[in-house]
Amino acid sequence: MSDWHKSSYSTGAQNCVEVAEGSDTLMRDTQNRDLGHLAVPAYEWAALVNAVRAK
Repeated sequence: MSDWHKSSYSTGAQNCVEVAEGSDTLMRDTQNRDLGHLAVPAYEWAALVNAVRAK
């Protein structure tokens, strides 16, 4: 699993999302890291991103 990093989809504002990429894509709120994260299989995350880009 890679280290956590700011998502390229986050803006420059304080409302940022961090991701960690590997066999699962993990997402968490930078302002509430202690509340946990969401985990999605990487292939499902890729399918979602591709579907959004196609619109």
